[in-house]
Amino acid sequence: MPDTGVPVTRPAPQAAARPLLRLERLKRHFDVSPPWLARVLERKPRAIVQAVDGVDIEIARGETFSLVGESGCGKSTVARLVVGLYPPTAGRIEFDGADMGARRGRAEMAAIRRRMQMIFQDPYASLNPRWRVFDIIAEPIRAFGLAKSGQEIRQRVEGLLRQVRLTPADGVKYPHEFSGGQRQRISIARALASRPEFLVCDEPTSALDVSVQAQILNLMMELQRDFGLTYLFISHNLAVVYHISTRVGVMYLGRLVEVAATDTLFRRPRHPYTRMLLDTIPDLEMTGRRRAPVAGEVPSPINPPAGCAFHPRCPFANDRCRRERPELLAAGETRVACHAVEEGRLPAEERSYVRA
Repeated sequence: MPDTGVPVTRPAPQAAARPLLRLERLKRHFDVSPPWLARVLERKPRAIVQAVDGVDIEIARGETFSLVGESGCGKSTVARLVVGLYPPTAGRIEFDGADMGARRGRAEMAAIRRRMQMIFQDPYASLNPRWRVFDIIAEPIRAFGLAKSGQEIRQRVEGLLRQVRLTPADGVKYPHEFSGGQRQRISIARALASRPEFLVCDEPTSALDVSVQAQILNLMMELQRDFGLTYLFISHNLAVVYHISTRVGVMYLGRLVEVAATDTLFRRPRHPYTRMLLDTIPDLEMTGRRRAPVAGEVPSPINPPAGCAFHPRCPFANDRCRRERPELLAAGETRVACHAVEEGRLPAEERSYVRA
C-alpha cells in the first residue's frame, strides 16, 4: 500500500453483533428533467438519476464500514440518506432497531439524531467563517440541551479541543486562522459534542495533504477506541480505506457489487470491478503482477444498462450479464453480485494488493 508517512494501525475486525445501522433496499432518485414546457416542445421524457438503486448494508457497533467506488457511484448520497439530509425514494433505514422513516415527535427525533453525526469532506466549507471555534463546537451542546450552565459548556468544549489535539486557547479563533488539518479536527470536535454513537464520514481526509491524512486517521481510530464509536466511512482512496476499515463495500452505479472484510477484499477480490479498482494501486514492492487498469466510462445513471450495470466494461460479460441483474450472494467469505463468479467463470485469485 502507499506509504502515508505516518504509521497507521488498521483496526481488527469486530465480532458479529446486532447491527447498529441497517439499510434495506435503499433507493434515492433525483428528477433532473428540464422544465415541463421545454420537455413538451422538445418531446423529451423526464430524466431521473438513479443515484442509489437498492442498497442493503448492515453495520455492527464498533466497526468501520467503508464505501468505495468511482466518483458518481452513489456513496456520498448513501451518507446523506443515513443522516437525513435526503429522504429516501424507497427502502428502509433502521438505526438501533428504530425505523428512521416512522413518524415521531420532535423530542424523540432529536434524541435519535443526537446519536448520529456527520463529518464533511471540505473543512473549509463546513465551518461557519463568522463564528469562533468555541461557538462552533458549543452549538450542538446547546441545541440538544446537554449542559446546564455556561461553565459546563465551556468545560466540555475545552475538553473536546484537547481530545482532538488542539488547545482551549484555540476556541477564541476563527476557522480561517487554522490549516486544513486543524479545521478538520474542529469538525471532528463539533461532531463529538453531542456524544454520538455513530459517525458518517464523507471523505474526511480527501482535501488534506497525505501526511495530515494519516494524523487525522490515527485520531479517528483513537477516538473510536476511546468512545466506542461506529463509522460509516466514505472514500475513493483505497490506501485510506485499507488502514481504517473493518469491512468494505464496493459500489458501482448506485449498487453494491462486493462486500467483504478488509483483508479478504484486498487479498482476494472477487468482482471484476473490484479487481480493476485495486489494480490502480501502485505496485511499490515490484511484484510484477499483471494489471488491468479501469477501462471505459461509467454509464449514465439516467439510463443505466440492463442486467449487470458493469457489463459494458467487463471482459467476462456474457448474454446473461447483459439481460439479468445479479444479486449480492455469498461467495466464500465475500458477498458479490456477479454472474461470472456465481457460475465459476471468474476464478478467485490471491493477489498482492497489501503488504505482508
